[in-house]
Amino acid sequence: MSRDAVDRMEILLVEDNLKDANGTMQALKWGRVQCRVSLVCDGEEAISFLHRKGEFAQAPMPNLILLDMQLPKEEGQHVLADLRTSEALKDIPVVVLTGPLDHRAGLHVQELHVDGLMKKPVELNKFIGVVKSRRRSWLAELVQCSIA
Repeated sequence: MSRDAVDRMEILLVEDNLKDANGTMQALKWGRVQCRVSLVCDGEEAISFLHRKGEFAQAPMPNLILLDMQLPKEEGQHVLADLRTSEALKDIPVVVLTGPLDHRAGLHVQELHVDGLMKKPVELNKFIGVVKSRRRSWLAELVQCSIA
């Protein structure tokens, strides 16, 4: 396996608006974030992807989830609740991307841990900074695991 493949972060983008999804992927490319992005378009697909069910049986485990809150089939809050109650998934960092910031209160009340909350459209430099910060943390954890 090449060093490039080891250093490449796996990102799950959960976004039903393809224009927003394309913008997010372009931002990651512009910011030169070494990653592979998997896109799912609704909450039901996100849960299947994360639990590797059905067509997602071979899905890569993400190192970061970019989660829209207003999704068809299953709302983002339900996806987040599912994540945080799963022993295998609960530690995956999640950055919430949302239009209205009124979800902050709902997230706080339910005590569902998020690693970032960004209003769409995201400020490009701030978004890239958040993702690169998560990537640095992930790489540091990788190094610690390989030393142990």
